[in-house]
Amino acid sequence: MNIKPEISWADFEKLDIRSGTIISVADFEKARNPSYQLEIDFGNLGIRKSAAQITTLYSKEDLVGKQILAVVNFPKKQIANFFSECLVLGVYGDNQKDVTLLSPSLPVKNGLQIG
Repeated sequence: MNIKPEISWADFEKLDIRSGTIISVADFEKARNPSYQLEIDFGNLGIRKSAAQITTLYSKEDLVGKQILAVVNFPKKQIANFFSECLVLGVYGDNQKDVTLLSPSLPVKNGLQIG
């Protein structure tokens, strides 16, 4: 297991991690690896899109309505013909393909900041 270098508190504060609710899910047919295209409601921040390789553990039906945590202040990233506007956070399984999404243990308002 590789441990990343220590960062400062100021480095951590640069990340804007927010709560959101997945409102739609579609197969991402042009992705190299099996993926979904997600639309996520972040409350006052609006709706953002993300591509996520989470097809192993989650069906599309499992995801709609699910609250997640995501980094919302990365620049847009083009993946094939799709622009990902946030990074959904998850925990990698042993094979690096099984991703378990991070989510609040209780319902929270969309767009709340993690700290």
